[in-house]
Amino acid sequence: MELSGRVVVVTGGTRGVGAGIARSFTEAGAEVVVCARRPPEVPLPKARFVPLDVRDADAVRHFFAELPRLDVLVNNAGGAPYRLLAGAGPERHVRVLELNLLAPLTVSLAAYEHLKRTRGSIVMIGSVSGGRPSPGTAAYGAAKAGLENLARSMAVEWAPDVRVNTLVVGMVRTEQSQLHYGDEAGIAAVSRTVPLGRLAEPSDVGAAAVFVASDAAAYISGASLLVHGGGERPAFLDAASVNKET
Repeated sequence: MELSGRVVVVTGGTRGVGAGIARSFTEAGAEVVVCARRPPEVPLPKARFVPLDVRDADAVRHFFAELPRLDVLVNNAGGAPYRLLAGAGPERHVRVLELNLLAPLTVSLAAYEHLKRTRGSIVMIGSVSGGRPSPGTAAYGAAKAGLENLARSMAVEWAPDVRVNTLVVGMVRTEQSQLHYGDEAGIAAVSRTVPLGRLAEPSDVGAAAVFVASDAAAYISGASLLVHGGGERPAFLDAASVNKET
């Protein structure tokens, strides 16, 4: 999965999962450009930072117009605070949809001509939240469900020139894990709910992104790759009164 000579753009690539993805591409030999509203607190070796708000369509178009070449686009920018549906007005939920669904569409459209010339690929960073109920992050889950469908449609419309795939990501340990899972005891307890027994590391997501963007995945497009450690153990298995080990 050598990517020397390839140019990769990672949106939201300054911390957490995005930084892990950017690091994985640099280790594979690619030239990496990371975009975010603010610069990284910890500089990413071998990656170039460009300030960009992916929700600003004019700024996005200008950024890609100035880019001399592009082989891979990773639509990673996204996220949402915990917010119950009835706890906020629709405007706040719309902002979540804008960042997690409309912005990747805007960025992909701006990058299309570059990717068409290089026969490149797009990697959408999806979430398991898009395939199950997501209380507290309902708008985020809806956006990620839409993102996965958007990727499949892009894969058909833009074939054979551009491949488009989605990584459906589960729980990841980042510098902000405590905001979602609590202290180390909380993180350990959450990790035990994952069949592989741990949260993902950003490098796990990065390795998957490098794979689907590489020539090793040349015949893979319109796919959704689950990067979730085996998913979640069904709750009914622990609640049922039969087949219990003694």
